[in-house]
Amino acid sequence: MTPVFTDHDIYLFREGTHGRLHELLGCQVDRAQPGARFAVWAPNARAVSVIGDWNGWSAHADPLAPRADGSGIWEGRAAQARAGQAYKYRIVPGDGGEAFDKADPCAFFAETPPRTASRVWTLDYEWGDAQWMAGRGARNALDAPISIYEVHAGSWRRGSGGDFLSWRELAEALVPYVLETGFTHVELLPVTEHPFYGSWGYQTTGYFAPTARYGMPQDFMYLVDHLHRNGIGVILDWVPSHFPTDAHGLARFDGTHLYEHADPRQGFHPEWSSSIFNYGRNEVAAFLLSSALFWLARYHVDGLRVDAVASMLYLDYARREGEWIPNRYGGRESLEAVAFLRRLNEAVYRDHPDAMTIAEESTAWPMVSRPTSLGGLGFGMKWNMGWMHDSLDYMGEDPVNRKYHQDKLTFSLWYAFNENFVLPLSHDEVVHGKGSLIGRMPGDTWRQFANLRLLYAWMWTHPGKKLLFMGGEFGQRREWAHDGELEWWVLSRPEHGGLRRWVSDLNRAYRDEPALHQQDFSAEGFQWIDCSDARHSVVAFLRQPREGGRPLLVACNFTPVPRTNYALGVPRPGRWEELLNSDATIYGGSGWGNLGGVEAAPLPSHGQPYTVTLTLPPLGAVILREAEPTTEAVPTIEAAPMAEAADEEADHG
Repeated sequence: MTPVFTDHDIYLFREGTHGRLHELLGCQVDRAQPGARFAVWAPNARAVSVIGDWNGWSAHADPLAPRADGSGIWEGRAAQARAGQAYKYRIVPGDGGEAFDKADPCAFFAETPPRTASRVWTLDYEWGDAQWMAGRGARNALDAPISIYEVHAGSWRRGSGGDFLSWRELAEALVPYVLETGFTHVELLPVTEHPFYGSWGYQTTGYFAPTARYGMPQDFMYLVDHLHRNGIGVILDWVPSHFPTDAHGLARFDGTHLYEHADPRQGFHPEWSSSIFNYGRNEVAAFLLSSALFWLARYHVDGLRVDAVASMLYLDYARREGEWIPNRYGGRESLEAVAFLRRLNEAVYRDHPDAMTIAEESTAWPMVSRPTSLGGLGFGMKWNMGWMHDSLDYMGEDPVNRKYHQDKLTFSLWYAFNENFVLPLSHDEVVHGKGSLIGRMPGDTWRQFANLRLLYAWMWTHPGKKLLFMGGEFGQRREWAHDGELEWWVLSRPEHGGLRRWVSDLNRAYRDEPALHQQDFSAEGFQWIDCSDARHSVVAFLRQPREGGRPLLVACNFTPVPRTNYALGVPRPGRWEELLNSDATIYGGSGWGNLGGVEAAPLPSHGQPYTVTLTLPPLGAVILREAEPTTEAVPTIEAAPMAEAADEEADHG
């Protein structure tokens, strides 16, 4: 029997807490009898009917009736409707204006753009990811290694003739690649239906429908399923911050500003020329809440990255004085958006405690990733935009000038544990004239690749989870373009192949070494050895696992000058193995290193009881691991002086 609204459903809808509207609104195929039931929220309409392939798009064949409870929901049956057929709602506005047609806001599937109708569809699918779903809580936990590969489905790879890969073809190509490069999760740019391909999915019209450009909903389910069965998590980019003004979409849905504010100072986004949701209207909040929970429940996704949270939080976002309306206390904070985001996160972690929500929030709004019970917004994690900007600014400096900008590199550790941070090098950093990541590194080709390997070493050893946009793992030269595929051909060049191998080995170490992920969000997981050697542009620090594990020593040299006999303090005696070296020849480096490891001498240094003397490679990083735990007593010996390195540049090929 097709589900129908109960009085309790209407109560929750009006309250803004209903999280399953997709089971009641939209098109529900009736399994007990032919046809389908339709329901749509259009409280200010004078008449609503379903028009589609089965009735010749006639406004008179299948009219809907308003519910008597005053909810504004129109509903009815269309006995001739069949799966796959296209349809829209013909709406006659209450002001007596001309009728217009709208796609179904709760449709499960749509026509392939540029066509704009919804399709009658069911979401039957036989999942094979039970093992993943049963154990994913540990893989998505805050103490787990989470390394995210950000992907735009339409431009990762293309088929013959430049055609899009289908969801299933993408699954077959993407899974082995992600396994090879070692990422733990894939994050997909918005897959929700969108009319303009060039928006990359950020101008959403179908909040319950994966875009038809790449296949049917079951094909997208297969992609998620296939990733899960191979041990790879799936995060979706989700956009509750704004929506496009296309005629078939949500804008002025029933002839009034239903989903958006009527006043453009609240309802129109000047930066994206799109409409802003009215979070204070409970039915709108329930619509968005249902969309979020829908992807987690019906598509088994492991998390949602919530786009443009700052634009939701601030009433004056991207606006000049006089272009926005203060809240009831005279402030710039959107109280309604705050309430919605808290409600969203509470619902997600209530219904799916093994999933995650991640905020793209670019300001210093406090406690974004802290529980709502403590006054936070309730997200699981937040993108660290400050780390991203400072790190890229620092790496963009000529190495000769980096000694004057050491604070850009080290400042992130002052606030690294204020939130549960993800370190993002995302699609936003390789578009709109910014160029590619490799192109933003200074110097000749050798130095550019050495710099990028060094940046990745800094990123993967810095506290926080990791996110890298596709193409960054092999140093794509061209700025990302959505209308083609990545520059896969460059992998035939050793410097590009070496960079990808470096990322793979960083991911392997990140997964395998508890010190690099167990305490990402705790100050106990990080300890500076030396952050003050600006003259040589060197930083060194320890990453600590939980009690009983082996720490890692990380040393980064941000100049092209090798540093020999460089002394650093360590907490334990014995041999320290060189776990990774970004200057190794297999990565395209020049081969400076420590012959596999060094012995710690019983000389206090940098506040530690022992000292290792290292060779720091040019524009390189070394990661060392204590060979075995030891209980040897700590002798008391006078501290060793820091060794000076030669400042002459070496020839690195």
